[in-house]
Amino acid sequence: MKKWNPFTNERYLPLHTNLTNTPPLIIDTEANPQDILEAALQRIRASSDLLRTLHCQNFHDGDVEDIPHITHALYLLTQDGCDLLKVAQQRMLNWKAPA
Repeated sequence: MKKWNPFTNERYLPLHTNLTNTPPLIIDTEANPQDILEAALQRIRASSDLLRTLHCQNFHDGDVEDIPHITHALYLLTQDGCDLLKVAQQRMLNWKAPA
């Protein structure tokens, strides 16, 4: 994935979770930073809620095939949330976070 530089004219940043050559999911780096932050928090909260649910579950009757499905969902939510947080941070503080 190409790194975002806030000092260039590149407006759209592809998410790390895109697996295609033409990324369909992007972050509009010129969107309101509060909106970007809210989108990030929504994904991080969903990931945290899923982890809390898993922590409380008894996997005695669980299917081993569920594990990759759950970890994939957690990865997507968490990585997208982190990508959004990085852009919000850079916009709000006018600072480039270390990679």
